[in-house]
Amino acid sequence: MTQDSRAPAPSLLTPLVASLPATVPFVGPEAQERARGAAFAARLGANENVFGPSPHAIAAMQAAAPEAWMYADPEAHALRHAIAEANGCAPGHVMIGEGIDGLLGLLVRLTVTEGTVVVTSTGAYPTFNYHVAGFGGRLETVPYRDDAEDPEALLARAAATGARLVYLANPDNPMGSVHPGPVIEAMIARLPEGCLLVLDEAYLEFAPHGAAPSVDPDDPRVIRMRTFSKAYGLAGARVGYALGAPALIAAFDRVRNHFGMGRVSLAGALAALQDQDWLAHVRAEVATARARIGAIAAENGLTALPSATNFVTVDCHADGGFARALVAALSARGVFVRMPFVAPQDRCIRISCGRPADLDALAAALPPALAEIRAARAAAE
Repeated sequence: MTQDSRAPAPSLLTPLVASLPATVPFVGPEAQERARGAAFAARLGANENVFGPSPHAIAAMQAAAPEAWMYADPEAHALRHAIAEANGCAPGHVMIGEGIDGLLGLLVRLTVTEGTVVVTSTGAYPTFNYHVAGFGGRLETVPYRDDAEDPEALLARAAATGARLVYLANPDNPMGSVHPGPVIEAMIARLPEGCLLVLDEAYLEFAPHGAAPSVDPDDPRVIRMRTFSKAYGLAGARVGYALGAPALIAAFDRVRNHFGMGRVSLAGALAALQDQDWLAHVRAEVATARARIGAIAAENGLTALPSATNFVTVDCHADGGFARALVAALSARGVFVRMPFVAPQDRCIRISCGRPADLDALAAALPPALAEIRAARAAAE
């Protein structure tokens, strides 16, 4: 056996890092395209907003491009103030970061050390777990209930384990379910002493009215994570923000990369936030696409679950093996989708909202993909 010269010598790694598996939360569609030797006809697996950013955001990024030789304002002053105004809080309640994923990593770095207990749902957004493991935290999980995260179970586990963080996405990824705002408010009120709710609201702009809880911006029991990657169509720009009590927000300055944001990205995010008409357009396109995905699913004997996001989770009425085979069969036909990782949610596949041509490709690929899998299963019985 020869040692990979590209791998770091074991002595260079901390014991914690050396103990972690060599893994990433998601395999990107680009890697899958390289493996299959062809581009996807429909990219419907990463929950990107294929309807794109506001034309004003594109123009702002184009205007900022010649200034890319300069570092961005490390305080993101203009964007922080605009976000604060939009959310009825002060700039001291707002922290900008490299998407929600980057902010989650910083939050975990601030609050988690080896052995710190963190509670989440089994099968919830895996990148959060990835950060917790990277800092030595101890993950405690509870199952979904009726295809939604279970606030009661999360609270009970937090109380029983002395958890420092509780993670909840509302709306949820990967199931697309949503809790009304008052449910989240009641959860915050019942958090154990010293426990922080990490409320991931990446998909909030797609949720029905009333899904956003009423939270005092000074409340130290909750930090809310938002992004420009979904409804604002800027996934490739990597801009997210956290809303929280000023003392916690200020602590990010102790560990963050102060020059981590790009000048072009910040310009695009500011213009996107200011174009609420385009956001309304995107919401309408997403609603149309959700209905179309539901119809395609029904035509093929599958069931679309209710969605408060820009994707639809589709129940295959089988098991995880069937859903994995369907993801692979669709990929072979040029349609990229993903699926939940953990049973019983892994009976489903997850399809991002697409343009008419994307969904035409899905409608064409799904029947032969299902026929192939059902025939293989029948032959094996």
